[in-house]
Amino acid sequence: MKLVIQIPAWDEAEQIGPALAELPHHMAGFDAVETLVVDDGSTDGTAEAARHAGADHVVRLPIHRGLAFAWRAGLDAALRLGADVIVSTDADRQYAAADVETLVAPLLRGEAEIVVGDRGVATKADFSPGKRLAQRFGSWVVRRASGTEVPDATSGFRALTREAALRLNVFSRMTYTLETLIQAGNKEIAVASVPVRTNPPVRESRLIRRSANYVLVQGANILRITALYKPLPVFFGCASLLAAAGLTLVGRYVYFVVADHNPAGHLQSLLLAAVLFVAAVVCVLSGLLADLISINRTLLEELVLEKRRKEAGEREDSKIPLKGK
Repeated sequence: MKLVIQIPAWDEAEQIGPALAELPHHMAGFDAVETLVVDDGSTDGTAEAARHAGADHVVRLPIHRGLAFAWRAGLDAALRLGADVIVSTDADRQYAAADVETLVAPLLRGEAEIVVGDRGVATKADFSPGKRLAQRFGSWVVRRASGTEVPDATSGFRALTREAALRLNVFSRMTYTLETLIQAGNKEIAVASVPVRTNPPVRESRLIRRSANYVLVQGANILRITALYKPLPVFFGCASLLAAAGLTLVGRYVYFVVADHNPAGHLQSLLLAAVLFVAAVVCVLSGLLADLISINRTLLEELVLEKRRKEAGEREDSKIPLKGK
């Protein structure tokens, strides 16, 4: 059994050495523990600093591609290295490195395929009230969209089995955290959560510079991924809202006709209602079309999965069986 701990890093030359020094090099349940740093187009010598600090493997991206791309590149590299379990952590040492063992324990016991570290965002002292509220609300939305019960959906401290890593895809460029959980829930990948400790922040977050912008971007990502895997509920929900608004306007028109006996003065309500009904029909048809496309997407994902297995040199004995399977 091999554990690979991957660290996506962008301009982290000062932090990458201490981050690597804190990580475990031996762990019960694994024959080998290796570290992998993904340099996301840094300009401050992060890759060289990682090699000097003793990273077992360094992948350097020629240009800055974003956290989600770097994370996916790290997963692919770890799979090619023969990892049976992959742990992701941050270069800014936000998470306590000693809790890697806590994170992988449910995987070794066969209780889950993905484990997410719970930072306790509801009471985290270094989060502003607005950030705590945004994190809690975002996690609640992801739980509803994915069917999982992860209290800290934005946590980047997580562990995955080889099979789970092969099955996940990332479409966003900003971050992978919410997107992969929604995918995992819809692909019936077993997800668990464990409490983890955090360290005091060493700098401001580069990912969440403005909470409002982060919420808007992540909200759009949640809606997009949910529509990708559950198109009918999303489009039919929109159609229902439009139809309800149209019926309200029709009711308004009828009320004023009965009360004022002047139907000509309220025709604008009927016109707007007609537009809303047409939009509702378009949503229904779009949902049916998206559902047909999703069937084709499922087949394409199966082909991509087989391709990844071949590229990663998949071994049948590398799969960690879940309890009950």
